[in-house]
Amino acid sequence: MSDIQTTAEPVTNKVKGRAWVLAVLTMVYTFNHLDRQVIITVLEPIKAAMQLSDQQLGLLTGLSFALVYATLGIPVAYLADRSNRRNIIALALLVWSGATAVCGVTQNFWQLFLARMGVGIGEAGGTPPATSMISDLYAPRERAMALGIYTTGIGFGIMLGYIVGALVYANFGWRAAFFAAGVPGILLAIVLRFTVKEPKRGISENRHTETDEPAPSMMETFRFMMSQSSYMFLLLGCLLICVSANAYVAFTSSHLQRTYDLQPQDVAIPLGLLIGGVGSVGAIVIGFICDKLSAKDLRWRPWIIAVTSAIALPFAFMFLQAATPMEAYIWNVVPNFVGLIYASIAYTASQELVKLRMRSFSSAFTLFCLTLIGISGGPWVTGFLSDMFAAGGHDAPLKHALEWVLLFNGASVICLILAGFKYRGDVARALED
Repeated sequence: MSDIQTTAEPVTNKVKGRAWVLAVLTMVYTFNHLDRQVIITVLEPIKAAMQLSDQQLGLLTGLSFALVYATLGIPVAYLADRSNRRNIIALALLVWSGATAVCGVTQNFWQLFLARMGVGIGEAGGTPPATSMISDLYAPRERAMALGIYTTGIGFGIMLGYIVGALVYANFGWRAAFFAAGVPGILLAIVLRFTVKEPKRGISENRHTETDEPAPSMMETFRFMMSQSSYMFLLLGCLLICVSANAYVAFTSSHLQRTYDLQPQDVAIPLGLLIGGVGSVGAIVIGFICDKLSAKDLRWRPWIIAVTSAIALPFAFMFLQAATPMEAYIWNVVPNFVGLIYASIAYTASQELVKLRMRSFSSAFTLFCLTLIGISGGPWVTGFLSDMFAAGGHDAPLKHALEWVLLFNGASVICLILAGFKYRGDVARALED
């Protein structure tokens, strides 16, 4: 083993109270994805009520949210590298929770599109400062697992989005589902603001910086990131996975409802348990394994995503071929178990491959790319292909569209293998003063 591996693990501190901070930030991330997911849960009723096409559904679940979410994330992160990150997250949570509630009073496609943009504006202030705070609280040897726990917010949020959205829809209609998702976030913002302290930057690694020390400029940060080849290959690989993953997040419920003649409440609990329960367990377990393997060889950061993506691919394809809903759920266990790990390791890498005062910006740039192309592009491409196949007379146009989207997953494996070759050296370079 080279000296680089040892260099990547400096003397560390265990920061007091970090478990509570991680728990609150994970709850915030849960509400982040609950407020995104609720529209997907009631997508079919909205389509019927507003007479929308699949392409319009793709725009509502993707572009309307992702465009502002990705764009605003970078200036917000630039601010987070220079100011109080806790306050930024609390304000952002208030904004996106309120915008989610507004979705429930919209009357047409464009009103709902604008309300979804409001959700994106708020959520732009969530992840970059949160991952930066967690990286200050957890040292490199335990960071993938800590960020894996944080990433369970995706799974729990999706699970709650399915279950809460479907149950409220079944009893009160789809509009009430948006209120049920949005209003509790306001209370959580208050808890965050008054119970969480802003951590000192670099404290877990004994790499303290003073608040008045000038942070690198945006151009300096960007140039450094682009010079890290492992970061670029890992970003591209995760981006390709993100396209496929968000296509499935947006349209799995619709696929099941159309294929097996089901209602939103019929698929809510099974999908909630698969994505939220199985996915969250997978994020923690694989994050723990990643930390253990990476302690011996940091190249396992990108390589473990490559391995899990390759394993999931045939199971995802067979999910689409299932003859019954139960068979579909069984095939979907493996893809959901490994489905969240790419995000937590992407956040881990965005912290490890840059210098201390570049972390929020690096996380935001990673999120910018994943969001603008992955979260936005995945649902839109799938909706476009589905409408195209429908116009061509295909019996199951949405199913065919989801099959084609799996090609993105296959291409990601190559990029992630390449990312590993220089990962150790790039981490050591980021640690240099």
